[in-house]
Amino acid sequence: MTRPDGRKPDQIRDTIIEVGPQPFAEGSTLIQAGGTRALCAVSVEDRAPRFLKGSGQGWITAEYSMLPRSTTTRTPREVGRPRGRTQEIQRLIGRSLRAAVDLNKLGERTLTVDCDVLQADGGTRTAAITGAYVALYQALDGLVRARKLRAMPLKWAVAATSVGVIDGQALLDLNYEEDFRAETDFNVVMTDRGEFVEVQGTAEEGAFPRRALDEMLDLAETGIRTLFDVQEEAIRRWGGRLDMARAAE
Repeated sequence: MTRPDGRKPDQIRDTIIEVGPQPFAEGSTLIQAGGTRALCAVSVEDRAPRFLKGSGQGWITAEYSMLPRSTTTRTPREVGRPRGRTQEIQRLIGRSLRAAVDLNKLGERTLTVDCDVLQADGGTRTAAITGAYVALYQALDGLVRARKLRAMPLKWAVAATSVGVIDGQALLDLNYEEDFRAETDFNVVMTDRGEFVEVQGTAEEGAFPRRALDEMLDLAETGIRTLFDVQEEAIRRWGGRLDMARAAE
């Protein structure tokens, strides 16, 4: 089938990660995946949350929002308690990033990851995870350079993408138009060791066979492998020390 932007079924959108767009943040990135753009910033506090006080363990939490004109019509700002969808995405981002870090080696610190969608064209949560990992890397590298950490506490890289089925065809990295039409869609988070952190998926109509699930997971892994290359290239351009990425092993 012909996709709206002319991509092949197994092709991700052109993805670029810029490191350091917010110089006051300990780590920050601007990720663009096709028409989706998200700003990710990491803030470091030298104290653990109350439930971890005295444990020697750190924590990573996330907040997510879509700016009012990130969509074709204005979306009102969320005031007070975030809506259910927003809470779900925040928790997903937080879980994904915590899976990448040895929290015991982080020390009693809290890292807060803010992900703000500037423009939404599908895959905002997966783009946020992919971009936030690089911002997290930058923040952790800064702690090592400042001698606040002895070594990088990263265990592995994480990245995420979406996959879905339209008219019986499995497609990688859905944009908004495709996501709207999808009969089945999944968000997949993986490590660079080929292990799954999270798989979120549903059939919008009816059900799907096991072979379709296997096909979609294989397709997602193909896209995520490409995203790991994008992340590494962004870190290289910024000047990060990739040789430290496995110092926690």
